[in-house]
Amino acid sequence: MRLLIKGGRVIDPANKVDKVLDILVENDKIVETGQNIYAEDCINIDAENKLVCPGFIDIHVHLREPGFEYKEDIYSGTRAAAAGGFTTICCMPNTEPVADNKSVISFIKEQARDKGVVNVLPIGAITKRQQGQELVEIAELFKVGCVALSDDGRPVVRADIMRYALEYAKMFSLPVLSHCEEPALSQDGQMNEGFYSTYYGLKGIPAAAEEIMVARDIILAKLTGAHVHICHVSARGSLELIRRAKEEGIKITCEVTPHHLTLTDEIVGSYDADTKVNPPLRSKEDVEVLINALSEGIIDCIASDHAPHHKEAKDCEYSAAAFGISGLETSVAVTMSLVHQGKIGLSDWVALNTIGPAQVLGLDKGTLNKGRAADITIIDPEMVKKVDPTKFYSKGKNTPFKGMEFKGWPWMTIRGGRIVFEDGKIKA
Repeated sequence: MRLLIKGGRVIDPANKVDKVLDILVENDKIVETGQNIYAEDCINIDAENKLVCPGFIDIHVHLREPGFEYKEDIYSGTRAAAAGGFTTICCMPNTEPVADNKSVISFIKEQARDKGVVNVLPIGAITKRQQGQELVEIAELFKVGCVALSDDGRPVVRADIMRYALEYAKMFSLPVLSHCEEPALSQDGQMNEGFYSTYYGLKGIPAAAEEIMVARDIILAKLTGAHVHICHVSARGSLELIRRAKEEGIKITCEVTPHHLTLTDEIVGSYDADTKVNPPLRSKEDVEVLINALSEGIIDCIASDHAPHHKEAKDCEYSAAAFGISGLETSVAVTMSLVHQGKIGLSDWVALNTIGPAQVLGLDKGTLNKGRAADITIIDPEMVKKVDPTKFYSKGKNTPFKGMEFKGWPWMTIRGGRIVFEDGKIKA
C-alpha cells in the first residue's frame, strides 16, 4: 500500500522540523518527505490545516488482558488507542495471571498480533505476582520482548528488592518504572489530603506518600547507576526531587498524566467516582507546577495511565469505588487544551508524546525519518468536540472529562503504513 500525505504541517521535534510538507509512505515505511511530492498509484490524504506528527506513544496503559477482560481486552484497548491517536502503547503487567513470566508475555504478544490495531509492547512485573518479595526472571522477560519492568498499581516497598531489581535490570538496559507510594501513609485514602479532603469528609492521601518513595528511588538509582522512571508524578515536591536528581546526573525520567495536568482535588466534591485515581488529583498549586515543568525538560513524557473499569466498579459509594480513569481516547484532546491556552508550545507537546516516551524506553520510534516505520498521527487542531464516553471504543467509560468540550482531536492514525483510524471511525 502507498500513501501520500499532502500539505500537512509536519511537526517532528526530534529533527526540529515544523513546516508544511508531503510524506510518501510505501508498504510500512516512510520513503520520502519533502515539498510537492508526486507519486502515482497512491491513496492521497489531504492533510491541509492538519498537524502531521510521528506516531504518538503511550508508555502507561492497562489493557487488563488476561484475566480482566470484562474491564478491557487487547481488541478493545488497541482500538481505543488508535481512536486516541496512538500508534504504540505499552501495557502494564497487573493482569491475572500477572505478566511476570514468559508464558503470559507471549500470550499478550500473540493476542496483540492477532487482534490489535496498534503496536503493543509488554512491560513485565518487577516481582513475582507483584507481591514485592521475590524478583522475576528478568533475563527471561528481556528475551521474550519486555521493554521495561514495573509493579505498577503496587509499590515495591522493600528497598532491598528494589535495589536488586535495578541492578539486574541495568544488565539488560531495561528501565524500571516505579509506582511511588508509601502504603503506610496512603492506606484507606480516597483523595488528596488537604483542605478539600477535610471539607468533603474523605480520608486523604498526603503528597508525602509519593514524595518519600520518589526520594528513595532516586537514592537507589544513584547507588546502582540504573534507570528509574517515575510513573504518574502528581506532587510538586516529587517534581523538585526529580529536578535536583537530573541536575546531579542521576539516570531518572518521569511522566505526567492528562488528568494530573488539568484537574484538581476540588472536582472530587461531585462525589463522582470517575474522579477517583491513584495517585489522587492534587491541589491547584501542584497542577501549576506540573504544567510549568512541561517545557523545562524535567517531565519526559505524557502518559495516560489508561485504567478502564466496568460500570459496577465506579457506580457506587466513593469509598468503595476502584481507582482509575479511562484515558486513551481523551489524552490528546485534554492535553492539547494546554497548547491552545498557551501553557505549552506545540512542538514541546508533540515531543512529550513522541520522541520523549521513545527515549525513555529506548525505542526506535518517535520520528518521521526516512526508512522508519510509517507510524503517523494526524491531528485536526480546530476540531471541537465534547467527550462522550458512550462512544468510546474502550470498554471503560470511566472518565471525569465526560461532557467537557475540547479543541484539537486525532483525525487519522496510521500504524505501519495502514490507516487504522480516520475521522472518528476505526478502519481495521
